[in-house]
Amino acid sequence: MSSTLEKSLNLHRSPKMSERISRDGAQERTPRNLQTRESSARSMEYSPPSTLPDPTPQPGWKFRWIATALLGAALPQNVSKKTREGWEPVKALDHPELMLAGDKNGNVELGGLLLCKMPEELVDSRNSFYRKQNAAQMESVDNNFMRQSDPRMPLFSEKKTSTTRGVGFGNGSK
Repeated sequence: MSSTLEKSLNLHRSPKMSERISRDGAQERTPRNLQTRESSARSMEYSPPSTLPDPTPQPGWKFRWIATALLGAALPQNVSKKTREGWEPVKALDHPELMLAGDKNGNVELGGLLLCKMPEELVDSRNSFYRKQNAAQMESVDNNFMRQSDPRMPLFSEKKTSTTRGVGFGNGSK
């Protein structure tokens, strides 16, 4: 390519951010360390605030919000059941970061939900119990389902599929 053609192409292209073209057509580059990424940086993404505030984690404790009311009706059975499971109401004085005044007993309550805590070992034990119970129920359902299966027409069986191409139609020959 001729040098006059290259110069005319370079004059018509738009300069990059780090380049400037002087009056005589020579390029002047800005050193990279003077460039900033502020203009090309991604803007911060908005995320809606959490409806329920998170308490500051305490070692050895797990937190959970327990329903105390639903549609304006109190749920004393639910609160009683959860306290018998081991959940203890959290005092508002213990967590000033939540910025809540507390209910009449000084507990953290917000919108019909009561913040409670339980030792981690007890939470892990409880979760293990319910995991085992769930597995036993699933095994029982599977056994009951398979009991109704007939070998002549199985309800549930492992299926293996394979694809083969026949001779003639569809194999690309005419």
